[in-house]
Amino acid sequence: VQLQASGGGLVQPGGSLRLSCVASGSSVRVANVDWYRQAPGKQRELVAGITFAGSTNYADSVKGRFTVSKDNARNTVYLQMNSLEPEDTAVYYCNFNSLALGTYWGQGTQVTVSS
Repeated sequence: VQLQASGGGLVQPGGSLRLSCVASGSSVRVANVDWYRQAPGKQRELVAGITFAGSTNYADSVKGRFTVSKDNARNTVYLQMNSLEPEDTAVYYCNFNSLALGTYWGQGTQVTVSS
């Protein structure tokens, strides 16, 4: 399984970005896909996730601002990020995990929120 994350960039506080995670080699229909982030000097933390069935979960820090979704036909999971804050600055990673197939990480995409 390979994951390609994209969509990061530089945005002003209050702005929006949409991250994409495209899976190849397997289907997001059969796995849970999570978004993590890691800021400089901090541990990687779970931001949001979507199960194979479409259930979602969010870290308290992003609830109401971020939305995770997926397009099974495109084998892609999205993270829509609104009302971005400087504290959201980090490298964002997608994680594909399945009991049958194992766990895989994407390469990360940098999100910088700054004026």
